[in-house]
Amino acid sequence: MSTLPSTPLPSTPLPATSMLSTPLPATSMPSTSLPSGDLLALTAALVDVASESFKEQRITDLIEAELRRVSHLEVERIGDNLVARTRLGSTRRILLAGHTDTVPANNNAEARIEGDVLWGLGSVDMKGGVAVMLELARTVATPAFDVTYVFYAREEVGAADNGLLEVAAVRGDLLHADVALLGEPTNAVVEAGCQGTMRFKVTLRGERAHSARGWMGRNAIHRLAAVLALAGAYQPRRPVVEGCEYREGLEAVSVSGGVAGNVVPDEATLTLNHRFAPDRSLAAATQHIHEVLDEVLEDGDSVEVVDAAPGAAPGLSDPLLVELVRRSGAPARAKLGWTDAAFFSARGVPASNFGPGDPLLAHAAAERVDRSDLNAVYDSLKALLTTIV
Repeated sequence: MSTLPSTPLPSTPLPATSMLSTPLPATSMPSTSLPSGDLLALTAALVDVASESFKEQRITDLIEAELRRVSHLEVERIGDNLVARTRLGSTRRILLAGHTDTVPANNNAEARIEGDVLWGLGSVDMKGGVAVMLELARTVATPAFDVTYVFYAREEVGAADNGLLEVAAVRGDLLHADVALLGEPTNAVVEAGCQGTMRFKVTLRGERAHSARGWMGRNAIHRLAAVLALAGAYQPRRPVVEGCEYREGLEAVSVSGGVAGNVVPDEATLTLNHRFAPDRSLAAATQHIHEVLDEVLEDGDSVEVVDAAPGAAPGLSDPLLVELVRRSGAPARAKLGWTDAAFFSARGVPASNFGPGDPLLAHAAAERVDRSDLNAVYDSLKALLTTIV
């Protein structure tokens, strides 16, 4: 669950020869198989494969070896990204996507099972979701429509490094679908679309002076108080989009300024993060923040967008998502964070999030997932994939 989306890379394709991996020869396939039939054991096996961002080769090797043994799938590898898909000739295709990377370990690198609970790095974000995808890919041989499974790298870092962009640059056709589901943790409830996010660098100007004679200058750091007051008093919208209530926000996330211990600073910078509902475009969200800040800005001040990623509309009118919500047994709700649902939504593919685990435990030292959540997500998705909608 990335917290660092950034402005997308230009769409210029990279040379296919530098990124398209050849299949692993049989002699180099990992000899050990991942567990099957027990989602908790499978997730634990994946947790025990270290895969911090930019170090996903080994886990991708293991998943590739498993999927190349499955006769009903075509498998393509691009770098450390893996795409497996059926080719039934159906008029409908659903895409299930999950990232294989994790954040750095926090004394939780090894899997530990206690009863029906698995503890360990990535158990929630999102090797539980990857385990469900892998088990579905291995066991659902005759789905009711075509299915694409995407296991991709580097989601937990800036979006410019995201493996989905790598796949899109080389084989964008592999990502075509009618609906996309991200296996991000949602407690087995459909979380529709996602919010957009932007970071703004607000730079305020002052005038330098000796701190012993501060009245001779103007303290730029003191001027930040007015911006912080605006952020603290910000009243977020709570728009309802397709029946899902989103909650926007404006938060100060970093501050910098100062010249020396005896100098009144002539410049100070505050970084603000704005989360906005998918009914607003990047341009509309940018204009809104400028309007909020306008009352405290003066000539010479500046507001710069340093990071931006659009939101994703829920798309809940699609029959496949309607059926999934019904199968899950709970109403859909808004995704209040940013996910790669936005990647697919920007390409005209309705996208939502549906995965095992509590999203509040993502990246926590006490990260853990329950067997019941894994089974619930698997059962709902299997029913969806085998039902004519």
